[in-house]
Amino acid sequence: MKVAVVGATGLVGTKMIELLAERQFPVSSLIPVASERSAGKSISFNGHEYTVCTPQQAINAQPALALFSAGGSTSLEWAPQFAAAGITVIDNSSAWRMNPDIKLVVPEVNGHVLTATDKIIANPNCSTIQMVLVLKPIHHAYTIRRVVVSTYQSVTGTGTRAVHQLMNERNHQTGEMAYKYPIDLNAIPQIDVFLENGYTKEEMKMMLETCKIMGDDSIKVTATCVRIPTMGGHSESVNIECIQPFTLQSVRHLLENAPGVIVQDDPDNYVYPMPLYSKDKDDTFVGRIRLDDTQPNTFNCWIVSDNLRKGAATNAIQIAELLLEKGFVR
Repeated sequence: MKVAVVGATGLVGTKMIELLAERQFPVSSLIPVASERSAGKSISFNGHEYTVCTPQQAINAQPALALFSAGGSTSLEWAPQFAAAGITVIDNSSAWRMNPDIKLVVPEVNGHVLTATDKIIANPNCSTIQMVLVLKPIHHAYTIRRVVVSTYQSVTGTGTRAVHQLMNERNHQTGEMAYKYPIDLNAIPQIDVFLENGYTKEEMKMMLETCKIMGDDSIKVTATCVRIPTMGGHSESVNIECIQPFTLQSVRHLLENAPGVIVQDDPDNYVYPMPLYSKDKDDTFVGRIRLDDTQPNTFNCWIVSDNLRKGAATNAIQIAELLLEKGFVR
């Protein structure tokens, strides 16, 4: 099938194209889309060269599927136009995530909600995706009451400018700043803008998206999101309070059998997830699983995943694969 990638020259768009080839998605023709300043550039895919085009040119080419990773304003403007032309859109921005008429999907968690009539499908926030993969089996077995999460997020989540800022600082060079402060040897407790309630937009995304994906507004989530000078993946310290009692053995068993989750939890032998080793992997890793002795039915864990892959590009393509499997795109 013809597949358009909108935002094809960005970090996530580039990863989407890479993964379409890696996962052998049945692409007969790639339609790379970017801003007008990138139009005319050439992108290689499966041994062929494709010319970057504008969104309108992509619509005119009539792809079956469009993967969007070009920012919220682009998605708000163009996703409805693609959808109106009969093209199924999977959007990686935050533009549609909390729209009650748009599905917000992590295939292993709530892929069953997809229907043939869904023409715009939202890809969740990267930090939310890796957390709900762990929460899902726990909630099903023991009903989660409350989640307290602190994130330690890679500069790649901001984009190419942030990677350049980090590397410039490491090489003692000046250059464009993606952040207000230096990021190397630092931790910045702000991701996205601050809102009136004192939380950042990124924190509210995690809090609201989790309930929507899990299909349960009773789950209480509070988040603190921090940018740190790493590449390879996002990390999260998560405290999970359940309503029903559990044993750590049962929790580990559930997570060991959860799709998309790998347990790395052997602290005696220094085995635990780290972003350096999650890079270029599609799984979400969980470890440091231990009881919270300060209150009943509560445990802590540490979750790590490659934010460009499962946190963005891989999840989008897994949605596309599920649509293909169900016969909703062809």
